[in-house]
Amino acid sequence: MKTHFCIPVSQQLPDALGGRYVLYSVYLDGFLFCRVRYSQLHRWNEQLRRVFGNSLPPFPPKYYLAMTTSMADERRDQLEQYLQNLPMDPNVLRSDVFIDFVKQLQLSTFNITTKNTSLDIFLPDGKSIKIKILTSDTAERVLEVASQKIVLCQELLCYFGLFLIRFHKEGKLSVVKKMADFELPYVILQSSQVENCKVGLRKWYMDPSLDSMLMDCKAAVDLIYLQAIQDIEKEWAKPTQAQREKLTALQKEDNQTKGTLLDMDGPQRTLNQNLELRFQYSEDSHWQWFVIYTKQAFLLSSCLKKMISEKMVKLAAENPEMQIEVPEEGKSKRNHIQQSQWKNYSNFLPRKSKISIKVAENDCVFGTIKEEDL
Repeated sequence: MKTHFCIPVSQQLPDALGGRYVLYSVYLDGFLFCRVRYSQLHRWNEQLRRVFGNSLPPFPPKYYLAMTTSMADERRDQLEQYLQNLPMDPNVLRSDVFIDFVKQLQLSTFNITTKNTSLDIFLPDGKSIKIKILTSDTAERVLEVASQKIVLCQELLCYFGLFLIRFHKEGKLSVVKKMADFELPYVILQSSQVENCKVGLRKWYMDPSLDSMLMDCKAAVDLIYLQAIQDIEKEWAKPTQAQREKLTALQKEDNQTKGTLLDMDGPQRTLNQNLELRFQYSEDSHWQWFVIYTKQAFLLSSCLKKMISEKMVKLAAENPEMQIEVPEEGKSKRNHIQQSQWKNYSNFLPRKSKISIKVAENDCVFGTIKEEDL
């Protein structure tokens, strides 16, 4: 599945030779990720093709004459599609030529040099751990360092992730986004226009049955137990009264293992913003639309992709002879599932302040849910 890259704006700037060039502002999950020139992306694409050949998505061609406004818009759309499709191949996503380039773009965009620093990682109980990192360390690397600090088993890292969390007044907080493995947490904190943000460590799976995979690691049990309590206290999860009473009893008994295994399927509250997430689901062989207006549309979209990925892993385990594509970044490293090459280069709607799919006139819209209804 596609990465939430978009290029909403670009600007023309003078170069050293008296000409002009276009600088593209690339956003990831609604946040400025980097600024980059076409020539930089062109050289990067050539490096990638020397390694991966023609399996890459198409790259927009050079223009040797002055571009018209329509040509400039077309190139911007094509670059946006290229960046969205490129990470779909996990081999590309984890390659040095991909990681090194996007790291340097992030550092240069925000004028940050590589140096030693420290970073606070917040846990679900509100406490934090301080780790030593480089400003150029990726989220994947920072997660590894944090896991060593809390003695979390390395083989369980795929069940956890780093998140950008915003702290509000009176102890309130909201999960803003899941950090991609190739993002630089230090740079995100320095460049974010959202105030009072921290890096948080949380579980990153949707299927409650996966809890049992973590029960032999005390650090993992502690994390998911504390997150279960936090989700209820912050009203992000809606347990039944019986489940709430059971968790309270288990807390008194200090029984963390059972506390993590409570099955809570309730809706989660999110915050307001002019973003929308649209998706279709099938009911009695009839496709219906579901619309959610929320500031966390990008995060919810990532959660939906995660749910689909976990479902496909289950199908692969139940039917070993089936060839299943796992639409999740980095799965080729963590799951031994045969995957076919990603070739679906369908489009996101470009330069929209929403995640959506166009609705045909004869489509049935099932419902529109606003934030206050969640």
